[in-house]
Amino acid sequence: MNTTSIQRTFTGVVASTKMKNTLVVRVERTVVHPKYGKRYVRTSTFHVHDEGETHKVGDMVTFRACHPISKTKCWRVLTASTE
Repeated sequence: MNTTSIQRTFTGVVASTKMKNTLVVRVERTVVHPKYGKRYVRTSTFHVHDEGETHKVGDMVTFRACHPISKTKCWRVLTASTE
């Protein structure tokens, strides 16, 4: 049996860098209301581990799920691009 694990990956904007080795990343997604069909934006925030503290507020980062690092942090930065 051949099984592969699918890692959850998100892309978002860095909202805060005030914690040591941690970024707060805001991820936005568009949702369609089931009854009225209106589209609106939902926002989620994630605590992401950033070992080198190389990112700053406003950077676009991609992050992936990993083992729990702390109580609220189970995500690790993959890449970043400044826009």
